[in-house]
Amino acid sequence: MHFKGILSAAVMALSVSAAYAEDPLKIGMITTLSGPAGYLGQDIRDGFQLAIEQNKGKLGGKDVELVVEDDGLKPGNAKQIADKMLSDEGIKLFTGMVFANVAFAALPDILDGDAIYVSANTASATFAGKDCHPNYFVSSWQDDSQGESAGALAQSLGYKKAFLIAPNYQAGKETMGAFKRFYKGEVVGETYTGLDQTDFAAEMAQIRAAKPDVVYEFEPGGLGIAFMRQYQQAGLLKDIPMVVHPASLDQVIVGAVGDAAAGVKVTSHWNDDFDNPVNKSFVAAWKAKFGDRPITYYAAQGYDAALLIGTGLEKAGIDDLPAFRKALLTQEIPSVRGSFKFGPNQHPVQDWYSLKAEKGADGKMVLKTDTKVLTAHSDSYAADCKMPAAD
Repeated sequence: MHFKGILSAAVMALSVSAAYAEDPLKIGMITTLSGPAGYLGQDIRDGFQLAIEQNKGKLGGKDVELVVEDDGLKPGNAKQIADKMLSDEGIKLFTGMVFANVAFAALPDILDGDAIYVSANTASATFAGKDCHPNYFVSSWQDDSQGESAGALAQSLGYKKAFLIAPNYQAGKETMGAFKRFYKGEVVGETYTGLDQTDFAAEMAQIRAAKPDVVYEFEPGGLGIAFMRQYQQAGLLKDIPMVVHPASLDQVIVGAVGDAAAGVKVTSHWNDDFDNPVNKSFVAAWKAKFGDRPITYYAAQGYDAALLIGTGLEKAGIDDLPAFRKALLTQEIPSVRGSFKFGPNQHPVQDWYSLKAEKGADGKMVLKTDTKVLTAHSDSYAADCKMPAAD
């Protein structure tokens, strides 16, 4: 009996130990899943989860669990979710926030809580320059890069007068300045809209009165669908071309607005027709799982964020933050974009391209990669980042 008791206790101890060892690493995803912009967060989530599934539940060889919460595009919600994940669930690795105003509410607690945040979308100037942080990594782009690439494209196309429109929040304001940084023509008008606005009649009248050569428009998700349709219905599309970045015309918006996107020029760091092995694997896996569901750059960025985290976990656990940070910075980073590296502020240095909306072989409107706009482009704030020494 004594021997059996010892054996039983040993087996139980081994079972407990094995169960503990198999506990997956929790990754907290705070993102926007509801409302007009809900598909943006849904695509980030699904792209990230797809990378996990392709690796049989692992990233970097380690079992992971994606814990997802909807912020509802409300900063207060995001802060509460972050606090709960940090304190109640002990999560030390975060991603997923779509909008800058939401990220501003949650990021201080995450970074002050000695956790890592990997941005799969928004990346405000605030954390790219003097307030950069060793626990803050961006796998998508610095927000200004979108406006800068669109400004560079409008400049290269020879437009002399531009009208600018964007939502009235941090990223909207930053993109206005970013466009003007690379566009050297005259800005004949600029206006800000609400983040929940769906009627743009007043803005259409302003554009018509200003008589620009080009309109630069940043209206993400459902806002972009509404704006693009109303722009065509107002008769402006045939007279005044638009230059936008992909938040204003992604694959979902193209499919929703159809001919209203004809001829619109888009700048992007990624498209589903990019010819590299990682992107081909991603696109094939997405189509196999989701069929004809459009593949947006949000999904691609979610996928890339997972791959980036995997490069860190392959070399170090999240409990060893200095080693994990070092692994993120020193590993070759697989990406659907092809070439990708970090600048000194832990933001991407990457190429930007011009895409054009045109009809595919099936008669449906699609985005086709056209020409390169910017090569190895870094953000304008990296020089101001004096990265604090990591512990």
